Amino acid sequence: MHVLSVSSLKGGVGKTTVTLGLASAAFARGVRTLVVDLDPQSDVSTGMDIQVAGHLNVADVLGSPKEKTVRAAIAPSGWTRNRPGTIDVMIGSPSAINFDGPHPSIRDIWKLEEALSTIEKDYELVLIDCAPSLNALTRTAWAASDRVAVVTEPGLFSVAAADRALRAIEEIRRGLSPRLQPLGIIVNRARSASLEHQFRIKELRDMFGPLVLSPQLPERTSLQQAQGAAKPLHIWPGDSALEMAGFFDQILDRVLRTARIGEYAEVPAQ
Repeated sequence: MHVLSVSSLKGGVGKTTVTLGLASAAFARGVRTLVVDLDPQSDVSTGMDIQVAGHLNVADVLGSPKEKTVRAAIAPSGWTRNRPGTIDVMIGSPSAINFDGPHPSIRDIWKLEEALSTIEKDYELVLIDCAPSLNALTRTAWAASDRVAVVTEPGLFSVAAADRALRAIEEIRRGLSPRLQPLGIIVNRARSASLEHQFRIKELRDMFGPLVLSPQLPERTSLQQAQGAAKPLHIWPGDSALEMAGFFDQILDRVLRTARIGEYAEVPAQ
């Protein structure tokens, strides 16, 4: 089971939208996937059409990371109605904010790792939608992860936040979790006609080289439309949705190749 955190240390760059796009790509590919909604805003749970009644949630899991609690906090996505495949969600909750203090204990940091270890035979891929800060929830997610995808947009403050995120990943790798590595930087909402955007993308490439992933994701209304309807992007009609689905397929390929999942099982890890 490969665990990927989708992170940003700056709000409003489309981190949750990227998580939903990757989840849609994984579902379309038939990869058994769990999405952990660790952002207290809980937008991933909404976007994946989760019925929360009768379930526990991620806050309960952080309070008691036992298998019984973990399984009670997981629900199948509404995306699976009349469609084959496994895509489940560990349900988000505003109460997760109670676990997001600035100085978590070592015991607290490892709680999500402990929880995920109880279900690792059930899934090939776990996507964690992180909180947009570097407090306890993000550190907890990273400690449970193999890789981190840093989402940014081509603007001055977002470039600085990406730099901060990569430094923090290295700090966690050295201090807590030697297996943790960055997957790379996903540039979201890029406008090819904007000279400012092109300048910032070049700046990112100059700073981080091959860590800047291709393709960059353009701003498209089809993403917001699919998200608003709580449907996977890959079944949304229209050329724009088809184009965006193809971009997320390419990024998922990078994830699966890194994790050696499915057709990449025999390929050496990158």
